[in-house]
Amino acid sequence: MPKAPANKVYVVGVGMSKFIKPRGQVDYPEFGLEAAVKALNDAKLSYDQVEFAAVGYCYGDSTSGQRVLYQLGMTQIPVVNVNNNCSTGSTALLQARNAVASGMVDCAMALGFERMQRGSLKSNFSDRTPPLDHVHDLMTEQIGYKGNAPRAPQIFGNAGMEYMRRYGATDDHLAKIAEKNHRHSSKNPYSQFRDIYTLEQIKQSPTIYGPLTKLQCCPTSDGAGCAVVASEEFVLKHGLMDQAVEICAQVMATDSPKMLSTDAIEWAGTDMTRRASQEAYKQAGITPNDVQVVELHDCFSANELVTYDALGLTPPGKAHTLIDSGDNTYGGKYVINPSGGLISKGHPLGATGLAQCTELCWQLRRWAGDRQVPNVERALQHNVGLGGAVVVTIYKKANANYTQPHVGYNPAVEARPISKDEYEKAAAKKQNRAEYLEAKL
Repeated sequence: MPKAPANKVYVVGVGMSKFIKPRGQVDYPEFGLEAAVKALNDAKLSYDQVEFAAVGYCYGDSTSGQRVLYQLGMTQIPVVNVNNNCSTGSTALLQARNAVASGMVDCAMALGFERMQRGSLKSNFSDRTPPLDHVHDLMTEQIGYKGNAPRAPQIFGNAGMEYMRRYGATDDHLAKIAEKNHRHSSKNPYSQFRDIYTLEQIKQSPTIYGPLTKLQCCPTSDGAGCAVVASEEFVLKHGLMDQAVEICAQVMATDSPKMLSTDAIEWAGTDMTRRASQEAYKQAGITPNDVQVVELHDCFSANELVTYDALGLTPPGKAHTLIDSGDNTYGGKYVINPSGGLISKGHPLGATGLAQCTELCWQLRRWAGDRQVPNVERALQHNVGLGGAVVVTIYKKANANYTQPHVGYNPAVEARPISKDEYEKAAAKKQNRAEYLEAKL
């Protein structure tokens, strides 16, 4: 695994748009700009102070990142476009963080957005090899492919069913995960869904595959998230330590050969999560017991179940005991997915990792209002994409006392559209922005 960087990196600004159903009423330049403006306003910076940008999305033409960011100014900085399946947002954050950690730049931006089609995920290409063909072939050979169900819930559903068969978890444990996340989501103004459901309502919603019902599956979504990261020198120079959150460890891993085994749990990428999390704890000098809040990739309730083990939050085979004890929600050992997670908050692929980052920074700043996790010192983020890549990130408080929001309202508890004044504060102040606007008009 790569060595931990010597230079400290801090998140100094975060922002996101509401996650909404894909309806085509708002296009990616609009909600991408919204997230970027909010993150810059949060950091009290303008775009011409950003020296590098990594922009993530899965469904869009090349250089869509430039199309969004040019609205803030054509400052000629490097803009790298990233596509890494469902871990795209965190991959963009990793790129931005590495640019700062290496000393290449002092301030960088990670932006992620997605405008999705309605319905289940599907490949945009029918004339070339799909990247998950080996998993699909294994699944068809070992279990059989159910043609009436989308492939993603089959992969994760089979992982959950194998975990249940092997260790004694039940359908109820999967439903309880979804019940928790929907309940958490009711307090998040950015969530696509904010309704609370009973356990029975979740179990009785339409079956998607195996034990997975509709209310245990993430929806397709439109939306954006953004984070601005900076070096310690930059943070001190600009007086940002009172809101900075340190990225004390961040590790990406890809699949091991276990993914090609007959173990259905491994088809869901659990071994790369295991590898990345172990290295992240080592870099941070902590154990899972030192974390209070977790945002993990619950694209399906079954994936949250198997990820408890992979992240070391429970001993192997004991994920369901965390649910039974209530140690995955408020009042327990961890609060997992206080945002509502992907199941309820939504899952615009390129934005998900940066929305997780945004939520955890708000939690560490003590801004999260009635979904605030008590006594947060460290936070854990898990963002996985099949095919495969996973990014595990550990954050910690950089200061004993954080300031309150300075943008005129608390963005953690109120989702507002951006104003003209907020845009003007975020936009580059150099002449090339005026030239861009003149040319566009």
